[in-house]
Amino acid sequence: MNWISEWALPKIKTLFGNPREVPDNLWHKCPACEQMVFHRDLERALHVCTNCGHHWRIGARQRLDYTFDPGWQRIELPKAPADPLRFRDQRRYGDRLKEAQTKIGQEDAVLVAHGTVEGRRAVCAAFEFAFMGGSMGAGVGEAIVSAARLAVLQEAPLVVFTASGGARMQEGAVSLMQMPRTVIATRMVKEAGLPFIVVLTDPTTGGVTASFAMLGDIQIAEPGALIGFAGARVIEQTVREKLPEGFQRAEYLLEHGILDMVVKRGEMRATLARLIGLLRTPELLPEGPAATAPAPAALPAPEAPVPAAAAPPA
Repeated sequence: MNWISEWALPKIKTLFGNPREVPDNLWHKCPACEQMVFHRDLERALHVCTNCGHHWRIGARQRLDYTFDPGWQRIELPKAPADPLRFRDQRRYGDRLKEAQTKIGQEDAVLVAHGTVEGRRAVCAAFEFAFMGGSMGAGVGEAIVSAARLAVLQEAPLVVFTASGGARMQEGAVSLMQMPRTVIATRMVKEAGLPFIVVLTDPTTGGVTASFAMLGDIQIAEPGALIGFAGARVIEQTVREKLPEGFQRAEYLLEHGILDMVVKRGEMRATLARLIGLLRTPELLPEGPAATAPAPAALPAPEAPVPAAAAPPA
């Protein structure tokens, strides 16, 4: 058999050339309908299944790209204590944190940026679920507070895209303290007379849901998003009843008045722009041809009535 491997196979490879390497990420299997979707079709559809409409989870940078007009800018966030409790389970929390930072390429689970949404100024904070499940620690609290301060400074609405598993257990009480901190941050925005819009994406649970995520002036969710505080199994074991179908999904919450609207990802940008336009007073036109356009000509004054002829003497 040596002549096959030593002589025949090299001759065949020389004759036909080396086979091209095919990437293994050209097709993606939809977790809902199990259909295969070509990667370019998936990107064009903003990571929404072209067959059943299932919304894939996307990262914070993609979320900001899909929301802002080109040219948006990230802001640098204050650094929070890396490991305030020196927590360790099977691994050190500091090592887990560094691994997530290296893998995702950001300091913590939230990115904050400012720009325009169809020409309307806005400040956005987006959660990255791939960063330790989007859990809320001191870094996330600093990000939400910084986003609120920037919105007040720029007199722009604040939009937050949530995707979180809840509080970060490795930071203990420090993590729980971010719940009142983020609530106070939302009050800063509202007291300044600025809109606070929350977009709940899959999944939004735990302490994030129990704090600022339910305090928006407008509550929006993506189709099929899981939204709740405790898990469905825990609730069933507590109340000892079978939960209704679709419990804790966006459509169920919309039907029961917890959400204002459920918006598809492809329509989210236009919806946010429309809401900002309705909730904010129109901005002054910049100086230029539009501002110096001549006013329309005034209508001519009506002619004075002709006096009636004097009556003849009696």
